Amino acid sequence: MKVKKVLVSQPKPTSDKSPYYEIAEKYGVEINFRPFIKVEGLSAKEFRQSRINISEFTAVIFTARGAVDHFFRLCEEMRYSVPDTMKYFCTTESIANYLQKYIVYRKRKIFYVNTGKLDDLLPYLQKHNKENYLYVVSDVHKDDANVLDKNGIKYTRAVMYRTVSNDFGPDEAFDYDMLLFFSPSGIDSLLKNFPDFKQGDIRIGCFGTTTAKAVRDAGLRLDMEAPTVAAPSMTAALDMFLKEDAKNN
Repeated sequence: MKVKKVLVSQPKPTSDKSPYYEIAEKYGVEINFRPFIKVEGLSAKEFRQSRINISEFTAVIFTARGAVDHFFRLCEEMRYSVPDTMKYFCTTESIANYLQKYIVYRKRKIFYVNTGKLDDLLPYLQKHNKENYLYVVSDVHKDDANVLDKNGIKYTRAVMYRTVSNDFGPDEAFDYDMLLFFSPSGIDSLLKNFPDFKQGDIRIGCFGTTTAKAVRDAGLRLDMEAPTVAAPSMTAALDMFLKEDAKNN
């Protein structure tokens, strides 16, 4: 069966130049964007239950822009004024630049790498090893803090937001030939929304090894996986898959 309609479980691209639109036109397929999961911030009341006192920390570690939003939101809700002396350590330059939404960039001490990996921040963290770090995460996060433990970094992991299922409405159509997932939480949401889901001819593609494992653990068939050497991105993998699909159908 030829793929005619694809669901990408991510928000709609903000740019009209997204590769997804080029792929849709190239192969004559309909591509819809509909996240299976959404992020909710913890309330100040919920966060206080963790007994974490933000005023005790001298530096913050950010691995996502959402973490930045929820950190400053909770600070505001708890009427805590973040001091000018606070240092910020970010796993990408885009996260570091995003801080300008909340602080005057030049007046703060901001450190970042471009790899997106916590490990690569280690030289900066070790250089500032007198700091007491607050590591802002979601309730579903990579267990990548071992590098902090192994290197004696003084830190506290603070859950400030959670990932929840973005439920489908009773009248919302679910007539796709292919589903693309980017996290294990997306697979959990699929099965929560459709407990009697039968894959049949529906193709499933995913990004990342943990998502691939979640697909297989759920007893589903994985038809497309990224990244690979030939397809380093989801769009590259989709392009290759649809090209092959068009040849075979």
